[in-house]
Amino acid sequence: MWKKYTDWYRAIDDETLLVLRQPEMAGQVSGRLRGCIARKLATLTPIERQQFHDFMEKYRGAGFYIAAARMLLLFSAIGVLLHLMLPGELSWGQALGLSNGIGFAMSWAVLGVWFNYRKLARRKIRLLMALMLLLPFLAGLLIGLLTFMLNPGMSLGGCMARGARIGGYATATAGLIYLVPMSIVAVWRNRQYEALALQLQQEAERDRLARALSESQLRLLRAQIEPHFLFNTLGAVQQLAEQGAQGAPRAAALTADLIAFLRASLAEMRSEQVTLHSEFEMVAAYLRVMQARLGTRLAFSLDLPAALAQAKIPSMILLTLAENAIKHGIEPALRGGQVMLSAALLDNGRLRLRVQDTGVGLPPGGAPAQGSGLGLDNVRSRLRLASDPSASLSIRDDEEGGVVAEIVLPYQPETGSKESTA
Repeated sequence: MWKKYTDWYRAIDDETLLVLRQPEMAGQVSGRLRGCIARKLATLTPIERQQFHDFMEKYRGAGFYIAAARMLLLFSAIGVLLHLMLPGELSWGQALGLSNGIGFAMSWAVLGVWFNYRKLARRKIRLLMALMLLLPFLAGLLIGLLTFMLNPGMSLGGCMARGARIGGYATATAGLIYLVPMSIVAVWRNRQYEALALQLQQEAERDRLARALSESQLRLLRAQIEPHFLFNTLGAVQQLAEQGAQGAPRAAALTADLIAFLRASLAEMRSEQVTLHSEFEMVAAYLRVMQARLGTRLAFSLDLPAALAQAKIPSMILLTLAENAIKHGIEPALRGGQVMLSAALLDNGRLRLRVQDTGVGLPPGGAPAQGSGLGLDNVRSRLRLASDPSASLSIRDDEEGGVVAEIVLPYQPETGSKESTA
C-alpha cells in the first residue's frame, strides 16, 4: 500500500516537473483534476515556472516529509508554550491542536501566496484586503440582527453590540493572522518578480545591442579589408597577365582562388556559425591568394582533424586571425614567414583553435599581451555572444619567434565528418 502511494506521489512530482519545464506537455496530462492543474501551471510566466520548478526539485520525495516533520515539531513546541502560558484555559490537546491547525493553515496559505502572487497583484490586493476585512464585521452585525429577531426579549442595541464584538474579533483574527501577512508576502514577492523581470529584460537588451555592435564592427572590418585586399590581388593578376603565356596559368589560378575566397566569405558573412571545415577552406583560399602575391615569402599549413571538421564556430574568426598574422607578422618581415592553422580537442573537452606565424612578433612594450585592435575586439565579442561567456582569445609571443593566437571555446560533437584540410 505504501509503495503504491509513493509511486503515485512520485509520478505526480515527475509530471509536474515535466510541465514546468515544457508547458506544451500540459495537454497530454490525463485525468480531470491533474489536467486542470497542469493547464494552470502552463499559464505561469517563465520566471514563475522556474521558481516553482526549483521549489519542487528541492522538496520532492523525502524532502517534503522532512520539512513537514520539522514544521510539526515547531508548531507542537508553540502549543506547549501556549498551554504553559494559559494552563487554565487550554488543555494539552487543545493547545497542540490549535497551534498545529493555525500553523499548517498559515503555512499552506503562505505557500499559496508564494506562487500565486502575480494573480493577487493583478486582482488589486488592496481592494481584496478591504473586502475581506469588512465582510467579517458585516457578518457579525448580521448575526446580531438575527439574534434579535430570534429572541424578541433581547434589546436591539444589545444584540447589535454583541454582533459587532463577534465581527470585530473575526476581522482582527482574519486581518492579523491571515490577510496582513499574506498581503505582505504577495507584495514583496511581486516586487521581487518585477525587479527580476526588469533585470532579465535589460540583460536581453544589452545582449541584443552587443550583438548588433559586433555585427556592425564585422561589416566595418570587412569593408576596410576587402577593397585593399581586392585591389592588390587584381593588381597581381594584371601583372601576371602582362607576362603573356608564362604568367597566364598563374593568373588563372590566382583568379580561381580569389573567386573561391570571395564566394566563401560572402556566404559566411550571412551566417552566425559555420563548420570548421568551411572556415578552414575559406582561410586556405585566402592564404593561396596571399601566397601568389607574396611568393616565396609566405608558406602556410592547415591541420584539421577529420573528427572536428563539422564542429560549429562563429564565422570568420579564424580568417580575422589569419589576416592579422599576414598584415602584422609576415608582410613586415623581410624574410617573410609561415602561417600555421590547427584545431585540437583538449583533455577538458574544449576546442582549441590556433593561428601561429613566424613573422616579426609583437613589438617590445607595444601591443598588450592579449592583443588589441578592431579585428581582435570583434573576435572576442563574437566569441562571447555566439559561443559561450567562457570562450577566450589569447595572443602571445612564440618562444621560437612570431606570434601565437589561440581561441578556446566549448565543443559539442556533431554527426558527420569531412576529410582533413591540409
